Amino acid sequence: MVPIPPGIYNLDDLKEFGRRRGWCPYYLARYAILHANIVVYSYHYLLDPKIADLVSKELAKKSVVVFDEAHNIDNVCIDSMSVNITRRTLDRCQANVDTLQTTIRRLETDAAKLQEEYRRLVEGLKETSAARETDIYMSNPILPDEVLQEAVPGNIRTAEHFVGFLKRFLEYLKARLRVHHVVQESSPQFLKDIFEKVCIDRKPLRFCAERLRSLLRTLEIADIADFSAITLISNFATLVSTYSKGFTLIIEPFEDRTPTIANPVLHFSCMDPSIAIKPVFERFQSVVITSGTLSPLDIYPRILDFHPVTMASFTMTLARTCLCPLIVGRGNDQVAMSSKFETREDFAVIRNYGNLLLELSAVVPDGIVAFFTSYVYMENIVASWYEQGILENIQRNKLIFIETQDAAETSVALEKYQEACENGRGAILLSVARGKVSEGIDFVHHFGRAVIMFGVPYVYTQSRILKARLEYLRDQYQIRENDFLTFDAMRHAAQCVGRAIRGKTDYGLMIFADKRYARADKRGKLPRWIQEHITDGSLNLTIDETMQLAKHFLRQMAQPFRREDQLGLSLLTLEQLQSEDMLQKISQIAQQA
Repeated sequence: MVPIPPGIYNLDDLKEFGRRRGWCPYYLARYAILHANIVVYSYHYLLDPKIADLVSKELAKKSVVVFDEAHNIDNVCIDSMSVNITRRTLDRCQANVDTLQTTIRRLETDAAKLQEEYRRLVEGLKETSAARETDIYMSNPILPDEVLQEAVPGNIRTAEHFVGFLKRFLEYLKARLRVHHVVQESSPQFLKDIFEKVCIDRKPLRFCAERLRSLLRTLEIADIADFSAITLISNFATLVSTYSKGFTLIIEPFEDRTPTIANPVLHFSCMDPSIAIKPVFERFQSVVITSGTLSPLDIYPRILDFHPVTMASFTMTLARTCLCPLIVGRGNDQVAMSSKFETREDFAVIRNYGNLLLELSAVVPDGIVAFFTSYVYMENIVASWYEQGILENIQRNKLIFIETQDAAETSVALEKYQEACENGRGAILLSVARGKVSEGIDFVHHFGRAVIMFGVPYVYTQSRILKARLEYLRDQYQIRENDFLTFDAMRHAAQCVGRAIRGKTDYGLMIFADKRYARADKRGKLPRWIQEHITDGSLNLTIDETMQLAKHFLRQMAQPFRREDQLGLSLLTLEQLQSEDMLQKISQIAQQA
């Protein structure tokens, strides 16, 4: 019997329902998943093995898994299998180990518990985990099933020996973080070094995460969150000893945010997103990957290493042409506009970018969202506009708000931006591609009548982790570095400008402010629904030409538009849905798929 009445429940609903019945909302949610027809949750609940084993373990094989907004799915896969370790992590880990040691000594009076745990570990993990499926401490999902059948190595079976093992491992990691130059090595190289220096073998490392889970359960530790540092270290030990390919280990003496202060960090980075998503493909019969900016389609099967049954790209069904993509390549002085490294600090380029925003602020009603390639680039451009007096002229037309790296500041800026759009003053929000605003915020209707992408948002190419991933893609999947970088930049550009169109009744300008967007290799990687609205007359425009086209588009959109105008085009009546012609069309589409 299902304990919850039929309906749609969010987390707050489950908490309220659990409070009324006296049930724990966490276990209520886990139980409800088994009986639900549709479950909506984050990618990590399926892709991160540590979370998936708790939440998604009992989903039926015949379930249909839909990854929506999946344009960044490869990055999510990589993040879920990567680990970053700093000195602070190791300090907290040391405190965790000391707490474990104290707790074990206190528990020695109850030797039966430790003896029972030892017996289970000798028998093997598979039987142990099967006996405690309802417990929060599940068997480690990182390890393959055949490994879980084995017994835990003898040198880490007893609690005292395992804590001693953790201490040695911890001291080794502390020594590795005492570096003055960058170190990069593979998993086998790391395992060879740790064996030579502190005689730690691969097998006990492989069972480290599961052995810690077993110990925490035996010690009946209530607050697992306090042991997040030692859990992270044990997961790293299991990962580095389980996967010999698809990962790289990089130790840097400085973090990116503090390049002058010694703050070493160990990155154990996954290079191959297919490692995280492979269990999903193997387990479920139907997996759908979809997004409005999933383009080009053919690269995703390559980087995720799967063979699609069907691939399809659909256009938007619109009753009127409500989006207007324009590629601005030149200023009125004919100086080419581009954010590429050679010209990004050119005075004329910065002035033309400012003039473009100034002209648009006088023409476009309500809200304008402008995206830059990075926070540093945005700060430099805005500072230069201030010196040139452009910023003052823009503010005569609209208020200006800026996204920062501080989440609280950005939330306030968003709130005030929307307030200015609501009361008719109009506003401009200066944002960054790959930032919070570019992904999770909808600028519906008057909140985003125009979106400007200043430059091509290439990722920071000097990152050692990125370089390692590009090398891996080149060697394993024959994907050229430039092809992947362009693909990554264009999907983020499409994601940014896509903020302008959030529904069938919405409309907006999409301004690509960089001459490189006019090239076929760049333009061809934009989604089909944007490409089909880019005409020869909208390529490599000057600022004046852009303003003429923008005014014409906005005048058209200002004409009355009713629901009846959409019937038969972007909306269908009940009679049309039930007609034989429509049923035949649906049947044809199903056969093509």
